[in-house]
Amino acid sequence: MSALEKIALVTGAGSGIGKAAALALAQDGYTLILAGRREQRLIAVAEEIGSLDSRCPPPMSAAVDVGDSEAVKGLFADIKRRFGRLDLLFNNAGRGNPPGAFTEWDANQWREVVDTNLNGMFFCLQQAFQMMRDQHPQGGRIINNGSLAAHSPRPNSIAYTATKHGVTGLTKAAALDGRTYNIAVGQIDVGNAMSDLASRMAAGVLQANGEIKTEPLIDPSLVGQAVVYMASLPLEANILFHTIMATNMPFVGRG
Repeated sequence: MSALEKIALVTGAGSGIGKAAALALAQDGYTLILAGRREQRLIAVAEEIGSLDSRCPPPMSAAVDVGDSEAVKGLFADIKRRFGRLDLLFNNAGRGNPPGAFTEWDANQWREVVDTNLNGMFFCLQQAFQMMRDQHPQGGRIINNGSLAAHSPRPNSIAYTATKHGVTGLTKAAALDGRTYNIAVGQIDVGNAMSDLASRMAAGVLQANGEIKTEPLIDPSLVGQAVVYMASLPLEANILFHTIMATNMPFVGRG
């Protein structure tokens, strides 16, 4: 590894925001580890990165369920063996709300969201902290993917909203604990970027007043650019919270 090589792990890298961030980071010169549950999607993203620019280092792909703590440990052990360090974690993997009213869910439907959106976020953050704490030079940056749901819920979104509020707690506590080790921890909150999770907005989604309305969407590449900007800062500076959203989406104000 050259002295100037930057190593970044992107979770949930097979589609949507994770894919957009991976492409943007590759173009910025990062050597990437692409993690996600669907191996074929990761391979497709890796091939797309390879076609961008011959100077982009070939990414490493790892099929991992972030909700499995032992699998996450194995992933970080592989990163340490192959690269020796980690400079950036984009802690992005997540899933949406189960269908229907939460009063009708079973316990597993609730746990599936918590296991990915909160437990998985913690397992990756924990392992990244350990690596960044112990490596030389010490330190690194972690960007957690929150959501506008970390500030205000949508109707019928209790599991997603609760876990994204939990992510905000992780970000604040980890940002404090990271001071000792030169680890900068921030959060990006995204509103209505086109992805598998958000595509339903274009067809019409339930509003707080009971109406069904279409909502504007932004290209996920704009989120990728925002992640690159957050990552570009020197470690003595940190964007603790960054919001990027469709300008005309019904979030600010009363709809």
